[in-house]
Amino acid sequence: MGVEVTRREGDYELTVDGEVAGHSFTETHGRTVVVTHTEVDEAFQGRGLAGQLVRAVLDDVRARGEQVIPRCEFTKAWIDKHPDYQDLVAHAR
Repeated sequence: MGVEVTRREGDYELTVDGEVAGHSFTETHGRTVVVTHTEVDEAFQGRGLAGQLVRAVLDDVRARGEQVIPRCEFTKAWIDKHPDYQDLVAHAR
């Protein structure tokens, strides 16, 4: 299964074997990325793809030296379960 995440303007697109499987919608404000919603198409659910998508988004945020505000409940819960990503969360909300 070939999983790819591509940063685009306003979202990150998740593809599986070339087929669009989901998105993580974002807003950028200066050096802060606000994750507003994450979704995986019903046909692809149950494979851990939402977690892979969130990890890819956060890895990209880290690589660009930015911070994140997780307004998306899934993203917030994922960060809470992965302490090594909590340093990316912007303190001012």
